Amino acid sequence: MLPLRRLGQTELLVSEVGFGAWQLGNGDQWGGMTDALAHNLVHQAIDLGCNLFDTAPNYALSHSERLLGEALQGKRDKVVIVSKFGHQPGGGLDFSADGFWRSLHGSLARLKTDYLDVFLAHSPPMDVLNGQHEIWPALREAQQQGKIRHYGASVDYAHEVRETLQTTDAQVLELMFNVLHQDVRLAFDLVRQHDIGVITKVPLDSGWLSGKYHAQSTFDGVRARWDATEVRRRAACIDDLQWLVSADRSLGQQALAYLLSYAEVTAVIPGIRSSEQLQANFSSAGLSLNAVQRSKLEQYWNSLTTSGQQLLPW
Repeated sequence: MLPLRRLGQTELLVSEVGFGAWQLGNGDQWGGMTDALAHNLVHQAIDLGCNLFDTAPNYALSHSERLLGEALQGKRDKVVIVSKFGHQPGGGLDFSADGFWRSLHGSLARLKTDYLDVFLAHSPPMDVLNGQHEIWPALREAQQQGKIRHYGASVDYAHEVRETLQTTDAQVLELMFNVLHQDVRLAFDLVRQHDIGVITKVPLDSGWLSGKYHAQSTFDGVRARWDATEVRRRAACIDDLQWLVSADRSLGQQALAYLLSYAEVTAVIPGIRSSEQLQANFSSAGLSLNAVQRSKLEQYWNSLTTSGQQLLPW
């Protein structure tokens, strides 16, 4: 079974490796996925001890939430569901209070539940992260109504973490954090101070840190955002990180172990689209890097980004 960690100041105990459901039911990318396979992956994850599932209305045009809701019928009390608001299923952003309520009720219906364990503002503009924005009273009201248990934001950078934690009563953050994207750790002082639950998204840098891509790799769909120059740059980074690989640990395992070596990190949520990928991701549970290895990776990122002044594009 997977080790459990406390999700910050909440009473929730979650598996340190969760299920990132971005790919669940996505028929346009990654070769597609049948409903049957989606259901089976969720059930396999639960059988292995995973209780943390992360989704959003715009994942697979809302099919991710629908499939997750179907797969979790009869198992709701055994799992922690995280969803988000702000990115609409058909495209576009809506961070208004009215949009918040529409999104919440839509997610509850698709997920076939009357409450969400965690509800997050999904990569919002900076002004939304300020506690004066209208979504924060709406979040508190939804919590008082019992429709959500805890709330916060999904963000990518340290300055966003600081704005959120200094101006709101958020309890959970979902952060873009991996070996090649470490900016958020520069705000871990506030995470500790506020006892915030941290879920790390994109932990394998959209597949690069699994070791399966190289300088000649080509991409379509959302990954087509990388031009040839960026592909070569990332491939060079992967070459630089081969010292992490050993006879009994793959690059992907070590990349997840790096994140799990931080006390501030509660869980990682790698994407899952096959049984093989599920097994590989969950094999990282219980692993950690030692202080020397972690320091070496921190120094590598400092050098790669000029101490965070020249960040890699996502």
